[in-house]
Amino acid sequence: MPSDQFPPDISSPADSTPPPPASVSEEEIARFGSIAAQWWDPKGPMRPLHAMNPLRIGWISHFLPLRAKKQPPLRLLDIGCGAGLASEALATEGHDVTGLDASGQGISAARAHLEACPLPPGAGPLTYRTGSAEELVSKGAAFDAVVALEVIEHVTDPAAFMDLLARLTLPGGQVFISTMNRTPRAWLFAILGAEYIARLLPTGTHDWNKFLTPAELAAAGRSAGLRMTDISGMVPGIGGWKKSRNLNVNYITRFTKS
Repeated sequence: MPSDQFPPDISSPADSTPPPPASVSEEEIARFGSIAAQWWDPKGPMRPLHAMNPLRIGWISHFLPLRAKKQPPLRLLDIGCGAGLASEALATEGHDVTGLDASGQGISAARAHLEACPLPPGAGPLTYRTGSAEELVSKGAAFDAVVALEVIEHVTDPAAFMDLLARLTLPGGQVFISTMNRTPRAWLFAILGAEYIARLLPTGTHDWNKFLTPAELAAAGRSAGLRMTDISGMVPGIGGWKKSRNLNVNYITRFTKS
């Protein structure tokens, strides 16, 4: 069920998309907004995310402390949540989740799916907001954990984005980021293979030049006051995606804030 806790809704009454924030380009917002209605189709343009989502959520959940009875759930922020694929999974784990996206179309699709397919008993509260990380920072919002999955490769300034994530995380909190490495293999598989040959993703979804190496991501985190404490590769295989030492294409990281 939706949560009415802080932060207050930063969308307009009509839930229209706000002006593009500094962390996200208008072109990227429009691109993902245009496929929002197909987000929950496991055979649609977001099928790679459907395939890897169990691994992403399981990896994140491994690092989140279990909640004892009578304790409030952990407050999580899912930045760039799209239509809510990860947000719903995290709320199902029992966390109090806020899904944030700059695309009003994506948030509308997320709310529609949540209404049509309510979360199971025992799930935590789930609230969707249209807006930017910058707006939440300006309101003084802070969370136990912040999640940004397949987002940082689409922002205009990764270093500034990492600073926003740090500001939105409580001291001692955690930040989880999944993205793609800037390697020839990533270009071969994630762009040439997935977008142009297999058509698993819409053409133009990714710009290889925006991919970050783990070292670059760690350095951006350090500059923002975040320390990378764990990293794992993510590789497709028989029976679903698996964690791996292979960081050549997809990888997921955990940062901690002092």
